[in-house]
Parts: sequence; structure tokens; C-alpha cells
Amino acid sequence: MIDRVRDFIESRGLLDCGDRVIVALSGGADSVVLLDILISLSEEYSWKIHAAHFNHGVRGEEADRDEAFVAELCDQLGIPLHRQRADIPSVARENSESEELCGRRLRYAFFEELCDRLDAKVATAHHRDDNAETVLWNLTRGTGPAGLSGIPARRDRIIRPLLCVSREEIEAYCARRGLSYVTDSTNMTDEYTRNCLRHKVMPVLRELNPAVSENIAHTAQLMREADEYLKYISVLELKRAKNDYGYRCEPLLKLEPILLKYAVRKVLEWEQAPVDFCHITLIMKAMRAGSAVMLGQGYTADCSQGTLRILRDDIAEDDFCEALCGNTERFGIKVTVKDGKAQNCSENPEKVHNLLLQHGIPCDIITSDTVIRHRRAGDTFTDVRRGVTKTLKKLLNELKIPREKRGSLKVVARDTTVLWLEGVGTAAQAKADLTRDGEYLLIK
Repeated sequence: MIDRVRDFIESRGLLDCGDRVIVALSGGADSVVLLDILISLSEEYSWKIHAAHFNHGVRGEEADRDEAFVAELCDQLGIPLHRQRADIPSVARENSESEELCGRRLRYAFFEELCDRLDAKVATAHHRDDNAETVLWNLTRGTGPAGLSGIPARRDRIIRPLLCVSREEIEAYCARRGLSYVTDSTNMTDEYTRNCLRHKVMPVLRELNPAVSENIAHTAQLMREADEYLKYISVLELKRAKNDYGYRCEPLLKLEPILLKYAVRKVLEWEQAPVDFCHITLIMKAMRAGSAVMLGQGYTADCSQGTLRILRDDIAEDDFCEALCGNTERFGIKVTVKDGKAQNCSENPEKVHNLLLQHGIPCDIITSDTVIRHRRAGDTFTDVRRGVTKTLKKLLNELKIPREKRGSLKVVARDTTVLWLEGVGTAAQAKADLTRDGEYLLIK
């Protein structure tokens, strides 16, 4: 079995020579075997082995017994032990979560802290039967390829070297090596979801096919590969659909439904918004209708103007407004033009010439009441090419600038007359005449 675990570690790239490895050591057969195997291989790979024990405070004296067993075992083996205790029942009640989820959350937070402090990886003792139970549980709740891919062999700095072996093989290894371990009494009850699957469902499936755990593991690996491929393709499609404000709905809606689901999920993940199947389905409908979906936790998926955008309710707009006169160096670059050419710049003169035509303002029209600020109600803008004056609101509607972006757009204005608009350029009243010598401010 040691050779199989070694091959699994190497094939999945779980550990490198010289790594520091912290074994999550509960004292049960699985974690004791994991510790024994990694110690057996440590000289060959120069691994530095540590152990970590998390006491959940759930089983009273029995939990203390487990901690004492782990401490004695590590002392015998000369392995550094890191311990932490928590009152999981109390913390779970305070946070309105199950003891299972609370325990897992705090346990993995402990592991992450150790990884950071010791520059290490944490090895947990999940095995092939755990993987099968996870796949079955996800299946009962409803899931996609990600849920059917089971427990990953590696997630960031958490590794699982025993996923290639079964619980039966682990128990046989203990007997062969004469390894002592403790038994968690909660594993004997059906109060927890995993125990119910372990004691009632898996025995029936093994009667149908003794290789059920191995077959589920094979299927889970195929699902993981499919999931990774779909994620990869969905990211490529999102890059193609990206615009200045979000993601264009039209090309995304042409994707196969499964790819569209993956793309929407990826956008939600990137924005750290709530993600569930219901949200994804509603967002897909909103993309077709040009509507919006409230996601909770202050997030909204807005699909108006043909663009999918994830908005946050808690981002406040500031009332930015500063005088431009005497402040020009903060907001632009002064360029001297003589005989139609820029004189005092390091950039390509032709490039500067074109930039001045779009974003340049003659310095002689910058007066004491010229300001740079965010847009305000009543602002107007006169188009350079057509000489037509419109309210800024109407212009931004025509340009399909998302509503949540409009409040932060900078303008150079005199009263309500906008002389320059961020992302658009100079208005007719401030148009640069580069046939006339003088100084111009190129707005940044």
C-alpha cells in the first residue's frame, strides 16, 4: 500500500522533495496510517513531518482521550504536534450553523494558519470510501460536474494522499503493522449525514458491486476533468465577451447551455457574489430579457443595455469637485503647440497631436470657475462633429454607459456646460485648434 500511496503522491504532484508536511491527526485509523506512511517515505523525499490535532469539544472525556493519545503517539515518534481546541456546539449555535459545518470551518482555518506560519502543506486522511460518500451526498442534493467530482486530491495547500485506498485496506494495514488507534463514538451513530451513507447506503451498493467505491472514484475523476475543461472554455468565452463595463450578453447567449451556466457562475465567483443554481438560472433569463436579479447580500446582477454586470449596493459615490485653474498639473499635461506641432513632450508628436484633438483644452479658456468634478443633474454636452447640444443624461443613455458608472465619470465643466467628458472627449466649446500656436492641457 505504501507504493500505491507513493505513486499517487508523485502522479498528482502533491509533495515535492524537502516539503514540510503537517498530518491532520485525529487519532483514528485513517490518520494514524497516513502518518505512518508519510514517515516511512520521509527519508526518501526529505520531508519534514509535523502533526496537527483539533479538539472539537463535542465528545467530552472521549475527545480528551483522543487528544492525549495523539500527544503520546507524536512524543513516541518524535513528531512536533500542534493543537487547538474549540467549543463547536456553542460556536455553531451562535452562528446558526450545523456542528458539522462549524467544525469543518474552524478546523480548516486552523490548518490554514499552520500552513502560513510554518510554510507547509496539510495532509488529511480522506480515502476512497470518503470520496464515494461525498459524491453520493452531493448527488442527493442535486449537483453538476463539480459536485460529482468528489474530494480533490489537492486544494491549495491541503493534500489527500490516501484517496487511492479504501477503508478496508487502511484497517488491514493497521493490523499488519500493529498500529494502535482510537475510535470516534460518533462514527457509530446515524445522526450525521455521512454516517448514514456509510452504514446504510454503501453496504447495499457493495452487495450490488463490490468495486463500487473504486468505480465512483473513477467516475469522479472523469467528472473533475470535464469540470476543469468547461471552466477553461467558459473563461475563454468570457474574455471574448468582455467590454468596458461587464460581459456582452449576445455572444454569451449563443453558447451551449452548460457553457453559459459555467460562464455565469465564473462571473459570480470573480465578483465574490452569492452563487447557487437558482441564481444562475435567473441570471440566464435576465440576460435574455435585459432585466436584473437581486442576489442577496447587497449584490444585483444587472443585464440592461445588453451587458451582464454584478453590482454592489454598498459602494457610495463621492462628491468630487476641484478647481482646474492652478491645479492643471494634477489632472493633465501642458503641451505647447507651435506651427501645428507639439514641442515639449517625450511622446510621439503625431500621437500627441491626435490625443490633443480628442482630449485637449486650450489653456486660455480655463478660468477661475472651470472645475473638474463628477457629473451633475442639468449638465449639457455639445458634440464636436455635429454641434448638437444634449443633456449629459441623454448622451450617456445613447452611449449605453451603465447607470452605476455614470456617477463616477469625471467632467471638466463651467457651471452646467461640460467642456470635457471622461471616455468621450472634448466638447465643441473647448475644441483644440492646433493650427493656432499656444498652450493646451491634455486631460489625463
